[in-house]
Amino acid sequence: MARMAVSVLAILLASCAVAAASFDKEFDVTWGDGRGKILNNGQLLTLGLDKISGSGFQSKHEYLYGKIDMQLKLVPGNSAGTVTAYYLSSQGPTHDEIDFEFLGNVTGEPYTLHTNVFTQGQGQREQQFHLWFDPTNDFHTYSILWNPKHIIFMVDDMPIRDFKNLEGKGIAFPKNQPMRLYSSLWNADDWATQGGRVKTDWSHAPFSASYRGFKADACVVTAGGQPRCGASVGTDAAPGTGSSATSGEWYNQELDLTRQQRMRWVQSNYMIYNYCTDPKRVAMGVPAECSM
Repeated sequence: MARMAVSVLAILLASCAVAAASFDKEFDVTWGDGRGKILNNGQLLTLGLDKISGSGFQSKHEYLYGKIDMQLKLVPGNSAGTVTAYYLSSQGPTHDEIDFEFLGNVTGEPYTLHTNVFTQGQGQREQQFHLWFDPTNDFHTYSILWNPKHIIFMVDDMPIRDFKNLEGKGIAFPKNQPMRLYSSLWNADDWATQGGRVKTDWSHAPFSASYRGFKADACVVTAGGQPRCGASVGTDAAPGTGSSATSGEWYNQELDLTRQQRMRWVQSNYMIYNYCTDPKRVAMGVPAECSM
């Protein structure tokens, strides 16, 4: 009897885990007229794009600091003209934003990974990379670590960019505006591929990007407007984890020497654009953070 009770309890806990860990509980598909789909009992989300419309989703929660992980598999084949955007953002003219954007390309040519940081409505902090793998063959994890000192962009746990808090030097840093997580698949063939020279080939439509393995270890903003730190939510998060008083290691995380070296390796070998070294931008005056 006791063994049966334990078995029943285990089944109930497993059921709770599945129920708590699903895209439909964490996200709303907000546009696309059915082109965004939640599948596999909430464990997979796909976005679609055709000549009529793209699609997108947003998180039900707002976050004020956190480590956000998502596994993506990008549009395969001839993806020229398409953009898969995955980003945190607040709202309004002085919004904050932390961007991953994946710019498609013709078959056989690499994707461009575009990153940007907006503070108080001001962006133009672009860094772009090629990836060291084909992001269409399998899922890979793209992470944003946002804490009071750093915004660190990571690909499969490899740091590629570190935007530091330099408020003491007069440079704004996102710290007061809660942000939702958004993603969309859309047509941007006026600029996305080779400066807009290569247009979307609609004979390959519909295009599709896939998502799984979402996890947010974060300060989740509650209905009362207060952040609840230490919460772990997502399709990879166990139910009931976290507390209202503490945050995880991510809250004070910085790059140690080894991870700084890994980031420099990525930047030396795969960075293709840096706003700090763009001759046109430098001629107008180097942004203050570039000299720090």
